[in-house]
Amino acid sequence: MAYKCGERHQIDLLPACLEDYVSLDDPVRAYDAFVEQLDFEGLEISLASDQVGAPEYDPKAMLKLLVYGCSYGIYRSRKLERATYHNLSFIWLMGGLKPDHKTIWRFRENNRSSMEKVLNQCARFCIRLGLIEGNTLFLDGTRIKANASDSRSWTKKRCEWYLKKAEKRISALLDECSTLDGKESGEGSLVGLEGELRDTRKMKERVAEVMGELERSGRNHINTTDRESRLMKSGDGYVVGYNMQAVVDDKHGLIVHAEVVDESTDIHQFRNQIEQANSVLGGTCKVACADSGYANMEELKGVESQGIKVIVPSQMQALHEPTGPFHNDKFIYDKDRDCYICPEGASLCYRKTDYGAGKKAYQVKKSSICRSCKHYGRCAKSKEGRAIVKLIDDESKRR
Repeated sequence: MAYKCGERHQIDLLPACLEDYVSLDDPVRAYDAFVEQLDFEGLEISLASDQVGAPEYDPKAMLKLLVYGCSYGIYRSRKLERATYHNLSFIWLMGGLKPDHKTIWRFRENNRSSMEKVLNQCARFCIRLGLIEGNTLFLDGTRIKANASDSRSWTKKRCEWYLKKAEKRISALLDECSTLDGKESGEGSLVGLEGELRDTRKMKERVAEVMGELERSGRNHINTTDRESRLMKSGDGYVVGYNMQAVVDDKHGLIVHAEVVDESTDIHQFRNQIEQANSVLGGTCKVACADSGYANMEELKGVESQGIKVIVPSQMQALHEPTGPFHNDKFIYDKDRDCYICPEGASLCYRKTDYGAGKKAYQVKKSSICRSCKHYGRCAKSKEGRAIVKLIDDESKRR
């Protein structure tokens, strides 16, 4: 069987210009066209070509390099530099320019805030193309691990434990140093003990400083490598990292808005993220959806008050487990009498309100009603009769 063999030294094998290296349907052309239509004045990136000084790389080319690299998971400046030498799509995109990794890093650092605005302009571009409708938005969050070791994470409890341990070790070292001072020099290393004593004292000072920072900030956790990170629960257990929020459009699942926050839970994010997404869209969506992690009544009502239909399941709904015949959700609310009717027709009247927890308690007027019921022991087990606790605004929750 014959083989097809390549020949590197055949002069007319490759196209004569860079434009011919990339086919017309190659995805890199979409990235090139996208960056070309960006509003660089809105991004606060200067395109003035008459500036005094040594020539700089074209800001458009540098932004194309960063955006295209991120889209394919290439973030490090050294890898981006290598791609401009070895990857045809990068070579075509840059028009043959080959900035070194320091130049790439410097451009990214100097235009960090501008990079954050690119996503917003991308969303508006997709709206003009009809790829984003803005009618239904979905919000979700994911935990991103920080570039910081868990061993550098400190809590008040850990600081207190270490300070006690350091004090005991310092005391022991001082006693040992005193003992060696009274003996001949050949019986021990006083120099080694003094070095360890000095290091232990320095470490104690650093921990005490972290302890003071915890108290001043009111936080319960600080990582000395990345102080903005938080201890968060993820699918892999607890990690030091961030909570990345993303709002996507229903039509094609395109991202409308994204933000990295340092709150470990999603409970206070619903309203803020939906409002920022609507700001990008230049209007108000019709429906906003999220999972049960966002089920905070104040947050949901804040979005609903803007005329947006909110679809967020409660924690119980998210479990997808059937409730029993005498569960709280089987009790029907009578708004006129402000009471709940049990499955057997008895009334549970209002008792008290816990404003701190945002809940109201209801209970039967007479305990004898429950004790004489055929379901006593299954529905109500207390001698005082059946009681239920509901949110103050339970009607909004059910809606």
